Amino acid sequence: MNIKNAIASVAVKDMVASVSWYQKLFEREPDSRPMPEVAEWKFERGGWLQVYHLPERAGACSVTLAVSDLEEVIAHLDQLQIDTSTRTTDVKVKTVMIVDLDGNHIALAQALDSTIAQ
Repeated sequence: MNIKNAIASVAVKDMVASVSWYQKLFEREPDSRPMPEVAEWKFERGGWLQVYHLPERAGACSVTLAVSDLEEVIAHLDQLQIDTSTRTTDVKVKTVMIVDLDGNHIALAQALDSTIAQ
């Protein structure tokens, strides 16, 4: 199997509200809107996050996003009034867990060890 890329996906109930929330989170519009019920953001190293309208699965998704400076991200989240109280720190990684409008879990993680995914 020759996998070329990975696309994480998050199901939401209200596409308009969710796209607005993710736009604020990422500080930019989606990179792609391949169909009305899908918005996609592409990241520096090639991964994608796809937000899609599927109310029956909304709130049951989770995704981890790799960041280079978690403290900078936390400051941005605090400005957006997104709860950043769920944090972990280990010798290899530090994280903050947030939830979107539907309760999907988003872990923002900064690798402290070069042997783990970044």
